[in-house]
Amino acid sequence: MAMTLDPISQLDRFAASVLDSVRTPRTMPVDLCRDGDRYLLHADIPGADPGSIDVDIDGSQLSIRAQRTAGNGEGMRWITRERSDGAYLRQFTLGDGVDVDHISASYESGVLTVVIPVSERAKPRKIRVDNLEDRQAIDA
Repeated sequence: MAMTLDPISQLDRFAASVLDSVRTPRTMPVDLCRDGDRYLLHADIPGADPGSIDVDIDGSQLSIRAQRTAGNGEGMRWITRERSDGAYLRQFTLGDGVDVDHISASYESGVLTVVIPVSERAKPRKIRVDNLEDRQAIDA
């Protein structure tokens, strides 16, 4: 397959790569849902070094950081480079109804999963209703 050289698109890609290198940190796409007594957050961080992924909580702020580095082997010359590298950051404000002491995270196949349990006090619960009509009067 022959590859044609389009100078306009090459210039466009070059400009985008220069601008992209200035715009750090990058955001990551996430899905967030409630599943019973927990929230599930899935963040796409393909190619991130698992050792660089950092999930932390400061007060009510949940932060996710990661780093993706492109291979730059000796003698390597890029033909095209569309997958960006650099730092990734995403931050979320957690409400009062979560159990911050039991948040857990795992990383598999380029997806970070953060499990955020709902706190006991925020879980739905039944309130017992006493039937006062069934109480017997005591004569003294």
